[in-house]
Amino acid sequence: MKAALYFENADGFGEWRILIATNATKKLREFRGNDGKKFKIVVKKIKELSNGHFSDDNQKRLDGTRSGVPIFEAKMQRDLRLVYQIDCVPDHDGEVRLPQVIRIFEICTHTQLNRIWDAMNRHLSGKGREYIQRCTFRNPPVHPGDKVYLPAVFPPEMQDAIVKPTSLVLGNQEMDQVRPFIRVAFRLIAMKDVQHVFELTPQERKIVECTTSCYVLGRSGTGKTTTMLFKMLGIQRAWQLHSEGSGMPRPRQLFVTKSAVLANKVEEYFVKLLESLSLAGCTLEELARLKSRNTFRRLVDNDDVPAARSGIPPRYSELEDHHFPLFLTFDRLANMIAADILDTDCPEAGRAAKLFGRSQDPEVLGSFVTDDVFRHRYWPHLAHLTRCLGQVVGLHCILSGIIKGSEKSLEFDEGTLDKNTYCGLSSRTNPTFSDQREGVYTLFEAYSKLKCQRQDHDIADRTHSILKALLGGAPLKGPQVDFLYVDEAQDNLLIDALLLKSICRNPEGLFWAGDTAQTISAGSSFRFDDLKAFLYRIEVEQASHNVRERAVTPPASFQLAINYRSHGGIVNCAHSVIELISHFWPNSIDSIQPEHGIVDGLKPIFFTGWDKDTVRYEQFLFGTSDSHIEFGAQQCILVRDEEAKKKLQQQVGDIGLIMTLYDSKGLEFNDVLLYNFFEDSSVDLSRWRLVLAAINGAVEGYKPCQLQAPCFERDESRYVGLCREVSETLICGNSRARKNMWIVDKSDKGEPMRIFWTSRSQIQICTPETDVPHLAVSSTPQEWAESGISLFQHKRYTQAMHCFERANMPREVRVAEAYHLRELARAKVGIALPSEECRAFAKAADAFVNCGNEAPGEETLQYYRTAAECYVRAADDCKAADAYLNAGEYELAAKRYRKAGKFDKTVNVLKSHSKKMSCDCADELLTVCRLYYCSKNNEKPPSPLFSSFDEELDFLETYGLDAALMVLYKSHGKYVEAAELHLSEDKPLDAIRVFLKDGTNQLAVRRAADVLLECFWKHCSFGVTSKGFHTGIPKTLISLSQQLPLDPLSPQVRDEVSSIKMFQAVAAEELDHVTLEALAESFIRRKENIAALWCLNHIYSPLPQPRLLSATLDVFALFLERFYVYSHLLYVIASHNDPVGDHDIRRLFGITQLSEDQYVVQQGSFILTAPGAQSTYKDTRINAPYTHARITGALKESVRSYLRQQIDAETYLCYDAKVFSHCLSYVSNGFCKYAACKQQHIQLSSLDNKQYNARVGIHLQQMRILQLLFSAFPEMRDVKDDIADWISHLYEAFFPPFRAQGSLADLDLSSIQGASDGIRVTKNWVRGAIYSLGPRSPDFLTNILRLIKLGSTFGESDALQNANCVQCYRPEILFRNPDRYIVEDMIVSIQSSTETSISAGILGLQHIIRNNLRVNLSVLCDYIEEILGAYVIALRLKDNRGADSLHGVVLPRSWLIGKNKLDARKDARLIHLLDDIQYLLEKLQSNSAAGYSHTTRIMGHPNVCCRKFFFDVHNCHARSSKYIHCTDVSSKRFTMLIETNHTLVVECCVLVAAREDYLRVIVSYDRDHAIPNLVHLVCKAPRLRTSRFPTRWCIQQLNYSRLDEIPALLASISKHSSLSVDAPASMPPPAEFLSQAKPVENQVDLPLHIEPTKVHGAVEDVQDSASDDAESVSTTAATDEESSATCVAILAVVATDKDVSAARLVQRVYRQHRQRQKWRLERTTLETERSTLFATCLKHAQASGFAPGFYRLLYLGPLPHLLLALKKGIAIGTFVRNTTKIPGILLREGHECLEELGRQRSEISSTLKKGHELWKKLSPDSDFHKNRDIDSLKDAVLQVKEFLRRIPGSGRGAPEELDVAYKAIVARKHVPKKEKPSVNVEDLDPY
Repeated sequence: MKAALYFENADGFGEWRILIATNATKKLREFRGNDGKKFKIVVKKIKELSNGHFSDDNQKRLDGTRSGVPIFEAKMQRDLRLVYQIDCVPDHDGEVRLPQVIRIFEICTHTQLNRIWDAMNRHLSGKGREYIQRCTFRNPPVHPGDKVYLPAVFPPEMQDAIVKPTSLVLGNQEMDQVRPFIRVAFRLIAMKDVQHVFELTPQERKIVECTTSCYVLGRSGTGKTTTMLFKMLGIQRAWQLHSEGSGMPRPRQLFVTKSAVLANKVEEYFVKLLESLSLAGCTLEELARLKSRNTFRRLVDNDDVPAARSGIPPRYSELEDHHFPLFLTFDRLANMIAADILDTDCPEAGRAAKLFGRSQDPEVLGSFVTDDVFRHRYWPHLAHLTRCLGQVVGLHCILSGIIKGSEKSLEFDEGTLDKNTYCGLSSRTNPTFSDQREGVYTLFEAYSKLKCQRQDHDIADRTHSILKALLGGAPLKGPQVDFLYVDEAQDNLLIDALLLKSICRNPEGLFWAGDTAQTISAGSSFRFDDLKAFLYRIEVEQASHNVRERAVTPPASFQLAINYRSHGGIVNCAHSVIELISHFWPNSIDSIQPEHGIVDGLKPIFFTGWDKDTVRYEQFLFGTSDSHIEFGAQQCILVRDEEAKKKLQQQVGDIGLIMTLYDSKGLEFNDVLLYNFFEDSSVDLSRWRLVLAAINGAVEGYKPCQLQAPCFERDESRYVGLCREVSETLICGNSRARKNMWIVDKSDKGEPMRIFWTSRSQIQICTPETDVPHLAVSSTPQEWAESGISLFQHKRYTQAMHCFERANMPREVRVAEAYHLRELARAKVGIALPSEECRAFAKAADAFVNCGNEAPGEETLQYYRTAAECYVRAADDCKAADAYLNAGEYELAAKRYRKAGKFDKTVNVLKSHSKKMSCDCADELLTVCRLYYCSKNNEKPPSPLFSSFDEELDFLETYGLDAALMVLYKSHGKYVEAAELHLSEDKPLDAIRVFLKDGTNQLAVRRAADVLLECFWKHCSFGVTSKGFHTGIPKTLISLSQQLPLDPLSPQVRDEVSSIKMFQAVAAEELDHVTLEALAESFIRRKENIAALWCLNHIYSPLPQPRLLSATLDVFALFLERFYVYSHLLYVIASHNDPVGDHDIRRLFGITQLSEDQYVVQQGSFILTAPGAQSTYKDTRINAPYTHARITGALKESVRSYLRQQIDAETYLCYDAKVFSHCLSYVSNGFCKYAACKQQHIQLSSLDNKQYNARVGIHLQQMRILQLLFSAFPEMRDVKDDIADWISHLYEAFFPPFRAQGSLADLDLSSIQGASDGIRVTKNWVRGAIYSLGPRSPDFLTNILRLIKLGSTFGESDALQNANCVQCYRPEILFRNPDRYIVEDMIVSIQSSTETSISAGILGLQHIIRNNLRVNLSVLCDYIEEILGAYVIALRLKDNRGADSLHGVVLPRSWLIGKNKLDARKDARLIHLLDDIQYLLEKLQSNSAAGYSHTTRIMGHPNVCCRKFFFDVHNCHARSSKYIHCTDVSSKRFTMLIETNHTLVVECCVLVAAREDYLRVIVSYDRDHAIPNLVHLVCKAPRLRTSRFPTRWCIQQLNYSRLDEIPALLASISKHSSLSVDAPASMPPPAEFLSQAKPVENQVDLPLHIEPTKVHGAVEDVQDSASDDAESVSTTAATDEESSATCVAILAVVATDKDVSAARLVQRVYRQHRQRQKWRLERTTLETERSTLFATCLKHAQASGFAPGFYRLLYLGPLPHLLLALKKGIAIGTFVRNTTKIPGILLREGHECLEELGRQRSEISSTLKKGHELWKKLSPDSDFHKNRDIDSLKDAVLQVKEFLRRIPGSGRGAPEELDVAYKAIVARKHVPKKEKPSVNVEDLDPY
C-alpha cells in the first residue's frame, strides 16, 4: 500500500519530483481556464525544473541572506515568477532513502514577491545543519558544462538531530500567503481540474501505513480525516495493482460519521483524488457514478435528497462491490440495516425496524428525538425539573449517552441504567452533573415517560433495538465490510461502537478518529480509553468463541498534535484549557500531547476594564447607531445560548453573524468573538476561582491574595459544574477561530481565567487605555456568498440569509428563508396547537413552491419535493400531491392524491407516469382506484381501469365487489350470474327480479321459482297467518310469484314448484280452502309432507267449527282423515330425534343455520309465538342465536304444545258434533221431542252398511288422533278417563243399541281409511283399559262387559285372564257362590271357550239381575243376546253334529260371528233365563230399576226377548220343544213384551198362531230396515227339504256343504272382515285386516324419509351407529303409543319370571336408546362434526378395503381431527371474507381504509383458496389416501397448520383438533432408552 499513493512519471517530466503548493495549484487552474498561453508557459517551466535545468533564470535566490535554506525563483515571462525550494522528502519507500525534490510554493508576478521568504528561510534553517547541507547540495552536472543536474539521494538518518524549527511569527496578511504552502501535492496532472494528494508528515504516514486497527486522537484541524482518506486511497490502489488477473474482490471500505456535511465533503474530496490519481480500479462509469453520487447541490438540504437519487440502495444487503468505498452518516447506515431487519421474522428485529424506520415519513418527522427535537418539543415540558441543572445543552446527551448509551447499559434488559447504578458512577470519570445525579435521573424518568406517550425514540433506543435484534438471532443481511472508518467518534454513543464493530469482518480493519475534548455533547463523557477497552473486550470474547483461536492484535494508538487550521496563538490558548481539565479532572478526558500550530500568530485578546455603568463598551465594540460597524463574512460573534443571542441582537442590531455555541458546531471562521461567556455562566465566581490553583508562581500585576484559590480536594463534587463550563465553552469556542480570537466579558467571573491565561502569556489584555485592534473586516459579495453557502450546508439558515442579503442574492435569501420557516414549523411540533402547527408548515410549503418556481436545474425538483413534505405535515394532501407531481415524484404524488381522495387525479397520474413508478406501487394504487370506483355506483373513473372483461371479472370476484359485478353481468346480459350475486348478498328479492328479466331462459325461471319458494318459506313459515301475506315482504313475494312464467318449465318442474300456489291461495282475500285441500292431497301423494303440513295448518287453524258441527258423516270422516294426517305430521316433528337436523323442517319453521351449532329464528316464527315456547325457553329472543340443543328443545316443545292445542280443539269439536251419535227417538219414531237435541237425526231408511262403517271409521280416526296426543304427552294424567270415554263411544259404534243401526256383521274395514292403525290403537287402548280397570268403580260391570266384548273381538284374551280385576281384586258382591266370580262367567260366556259357557253366562246374568247390580242396560242386552245366540246354535248342534244340523236355520248374521260359535260341546240349557228377563222387565216397568243406567236408550232391547223366542221356536226341532216350555209362558209375559212395543201388538197376536209365523213376525220386526239381517242356511246334502221364503222378506240364502264353510261363505256374502286374531275362518285375523286396508303410513310419508334403527346382536352389544340419528319416527310413535296406553295400568300385574326377564331386557335396551338420543342432543358441535367425519372415513375405509396398517390407523384416528380443524378454519375464513364487504365499510369508514381492506380481502381469498385445495386433497374419498404416503400426510398436516395460522382466530376448536393430529402424525415420539445396568466392579481384584 505504501506505493499506492504515488504517481508514475508523466510524459515530459524528468527525475526531479515536483511538489506543488495549493496556492500554486489554484493559479494553474486559473491560467488553464482564463489564459491558456500562460498555462503552457508555466507547465513548460515546471517540466524544465523536473528535468534538472537549473539555469540562472531558473534558480535565483529570493531570500535576502545567503545562508540557510535557499528559496529560489524561476523567471518565466516578463514579471511572471515561480517560487520554489530544493527539499529532501522521503519517497514511498522512505525508510531506505531521502531524495531531493522540488517544492513549488507560489506562481506570482515579480511585484508580488515580498519579504516573507526571509522568514521562510529562517524557519526552514531551524531544521538543522544536516538539513541545510542536503538542501544546498548538488550532484555534478549530467554533462559537463551543462546546468542539468540529477537529484541527490541521502540516507534517512541524519548526522545531527533535527531540532524543532522556529515558529513563523506572521501577521494576518502574511499568514494568508504562507498557509496554503504548508500542504502540497505530489504531482501535477496536466489538463485536469482535479484535487492532488497531500504530502504527509512522518506521523501521518505511520497512521496511513498502519496494518492493524488504530485509534487516532487529535484536535480539530490536525489531519485525522486526511489520514483516513489517504489510507482508503492506498488500499484502493493496492487492490488495483494486485487484482489484475487474480480475481481479488474489491475491498469494501466504509466511512461513517455523524455529520452529513462532513460525509459529503469527504466523499467529494475522495472523488477528486480518484480523478487525480486515475487509479483505485475505477472505470470511467464508476467514477461518473461516484461523482454523480456526490454532485454538489448548491442550496439544497442533503438530508432531504431521496436515497434513490444518491445512487445508494435503501438496504444494506443490496450494497454491491461497485458501491464501495462508501461514505455514510451513522443514521443512514442504521436505517439501511433496519430495512433488512424488517424482513426477518425475529420479533425484536421487527420492532427495531419499525422503531426508527418511520423517520423517513414526513408525517411522523420528529418521532426520532434529536438534540433539536429535544430542545423544541421536550425541553418546555421538562424545564420545571431542570432549574437546578442549568442549560438544556448537554442534558439530552446525558440522558441518552450515559444512562442509556454507556457500556453498562448493555447489562440491563431495558438498556437503561437503574437509578442506583447511575448515581454510583465515579465523579472523576463522569464529572458532569455528578453532584446532581438524582435530579438528572428524575429528569430521565420524566423524559422517558413523555417519550413513551408520544411513541418517539432517541439514538440510544435505536441502537439498543438493533443490537438486541442482532444479538437475538436476526442475521445481518449482506456481506460485512472489510475496513471501517469512524470519524468524529466522540459524537457517537459508546454502544454505537458495538453496532459498527458488528458490520466489520476484519478485526484489524477498524479506524477510529476523534477528539473527546471538543465534543459539544458535554454530557457524554466520551473517552477513547473507554472505547479501546470496550472494543478490546468484545474482540477477546468473540475470539474465544471461534473454533480456531486467533491472537487478538491490540489496536495501535496515535496522536496528531500539529494543527493546520489555527495558528499557534489560538492553539496554545485552547490547549491550556485542556491542561486545566487534565489537572483537576484527569479521568474525564483522554491524555493528549501538547498541540502546536505550524506557524505562530496573534494571541487571543481579552477585553477588560470597561465599566458597564459608565461607558457602554458595546458601542465601542460594535459601534453606535451613527457609526454602524459591520462584521465580515468570515467573522462570527459567539454567545452562550439563544437568550444571550436575542439580547445582543436587540442591543446591536444586525451587525453580522451572531451564533450560539451550539449553532457553531462544525463551523470555522477567521475571527471569532466570544461574548459574555463568563457573565452568562451558571457557575459562580467562588468556583471559577478554582482555576487559580493551577497557577504556578506569582503573576505580574497581581498580589498573592488575589491568587488564592479554594481547595479542590476538600469538595470535588462542588466543582463538577466548572468542568462542564470549561470544556463546553472555552475549548469549543477556541476551536472555531483560525486567525483571531477575541474574548469580551465584563463579568467578575471571567477574572480567574484571565489571570490564568495571563500567567502563561497566552492572551493579550485590551483595556480602554490601550490601543484597541480593529475588529470588523469587510468582505466581498463573493465571500459573503461562499460563507452563506457554507452556513446553509450546516443548516444555519438565519445566518445564511444574512450572508445572502450581503451578497445581494435575493433568490438564495428566499431559499434560506423557506428552510428557516420549515425549521420554525418543526419546532412547533408537539408544542403548539395542531392548527397552528399546520399553518406553520403550510407557510413553509408555500415558500418552497415559490423557490421551485424560480430555481434552475434540479434544485427546483428538490424544492417542490420539500414543499410537498411540508404540505403533508400541514395536512394538505392535495397541495402535497401537486408539489410531488411538479417534483417528478409521480409515485408520491399518486399516493397523496389517493390519500386526499382525489382518485380521478390518481388515475391520471397512473395513466401518464406508471412506467416511472415502481410496479408494486403502481399496482397497489391501481388496485385502490379500482376498489374505490367499483364500490361507488355513482362515480365513474376518468379512464378505463380494466383492459378486458375477464380482467374486470377476475378483480371483482377476488375482492367481493358484488354490486359492481352485478352491473358488469347485467351489462353483458348475464342475468343468471347477476342474480346469483344478489343471492350471495342476501338480497333474494332483487335476485328474483333479475332472474325474471330473463323470462325465456328455463334455468333463470327455475332459479327464480326456487328462490321465490325459499323466500316464501323464510317469511311465510309455519304459523304465519293469512293477514301476514298482505304486508311487507310476503306481499312483495306474492306480487313476484304472479309474474313467474311457467311456460319455459317442463311439467315435472312445474309440479316441483307448485308449492308457490299454496302461498298464493293463502294470500287471497278469502282463504281458498278448496285449493289448499287439493294441494295438500297432491303433496301427500308426492311425499312432500312439509308443504302438506303447511297447507293443512292453514286449513285447520282455526278449525271450521260451525261447518263441522252440522256436517254429514262423509264430510266429517274426510275431515278426521285429513286432520289425522295433519296431527300425525305435527307429531312426527314433535317426536323427531333431531328435527333441526332436517333441512325441510328447518325451512318449515323459519330456522336458519349459521354454523354447525348456531341457528337463528326468523322474526314472527312459530317457535316464538307458539303456546308454551316462551314459558319454557324464557331467553328466546328474535334473531338471537340458538345452539343446536336449545333450538331443538324449543322447536319440539313448541310443536308439542301446538299439537295438544289443536287436538284439544278438535276433540271438543267431536264432542259437540252430532255425527258421533244417533237420536234413537228420531230413528225409531221419526220425530224427536227435544228441540235442542245434540244427536244426529237420521231417517231409518238411511241406516245402511255405509252409515255403520262410517260411524265406526270416525271413531277409529278420532282414537288415532287422540293416540298421537297421548304419545306426545305420555305424562298426561287424564288419559285413563279419556280412553274409557272413547272406548264406550267405540263400543256403541261397533254394537249399536238399535238393530237398524247395524251390527258387527256389517263391518267392512276396507271402506274405512286407516282402519288397521285404528284397530291397533283400539287393541292397545282395550288392553290398557283391561289392565287398569278397578272393581271399585260404580260402572265396573258396564266397563268389564264392554271390555270383555271388545277384548274378545280384538283377541285380547290373555289380557282378560291376567287382569288385576280378574286375578287379584274380587269384590264379594260379584261372587254368585263362594268359589265362583261372575266376571269369569262373563269372560267364559262371551269367549264361548268351554262347554259350560252358556250356563255360566246365564248364571252370571242371573246374579246381576237378581242382585240389582249397576249395569248399563244396552250393554246388558248385548250380553243377553250373546247368550241367546250361542244357545240357538248350540241347541241345533246338540242332537245332530252333522253338516245338516243347521239346515233350514234362519238367523241374524251377527249371531254367527264369534269365537267358537259352532262348537257342539256346549251345554244348551236356559236355566230360568226367561224368568230373569221377565223380572228385569218388570223392574223397568215399575221404574224401580235403580241399578240400571241409560234406561232411555233401551227402546229396542225388549224386542230381544221376543226375537230370541221367535228364533228359538222357529229354528228348533219339534223334538227339542221340551227345552222350550212355550206353554209355560203366561200371557202376562207376552202382554208385557207387547206393551213395551205397541207397534207390534197386532202382528204379534196374529203371528203367534203357527211356527212359521214366528219367522214372519221377525221379518216384520225388521221392516223398513236398510240393512238385511237374516240369513237362511241351506245344506247341499241330498234329500233335504228346503223352505222357500217370499222375496220381500230379504232373507239371504247361504248354501254350504260343511259347517266349517259357513264363516267363509258368510264373509263373501256380507263382505266384512274379522277382527279377532284367533277367530275362525269367518273372522279374518288382524294381519289379514291390515293387508286389506291400506295403512295410512303408505299414504302419508310419515317417517319423513328417515330409516328405522336396526339393532343387531344381544343387548349387551347394543352400540351407537351413524344411523342412530335417523331413527324411524313411525316405529318410535308406535312404541310411544303402546307405552302410553300401557302405562295407565298402574296396578301390579302378576308376571312370571320369564315375563320379568323379558321386561328388563326391553327396559335396558330402551334406556340405552334414550341415553344415546340424549347424548346426541347434548353433545357439543365439535363432537357431532367429529363423529360425522369419522363415520365418513370409516365408510370409505370399509368400501375401499383399506388393508390393516399404520396409515389406516392414521386415516381412522387423527385424520378426522385434522379434517375438522381444516373445516373450522375454512368456515371462519369464509365468514371473515363474507363480512369484509368493501363497499359497506367504505361508506361507513371512508376511503382511507381501502388499502387495508384490499389487502385483507386478497389475503383471505388466497388463504381460503389454499384451504379448499387442502380439503379436496385430504377429504376421505380423495385419491391422496390411496398412495398411503405418510411423509406426504405429514407435509399436509404442516400445510394445514400454516393455513390455520393465516386465518384470523382459526375458529373455536380448530387449534385443539390440529394439535391432536399434529402430535399423532408429525411429532416425533420419544422412546425412552433403557438404561444399561452398570458393571459390578466391586469384586474385581485391584491387583
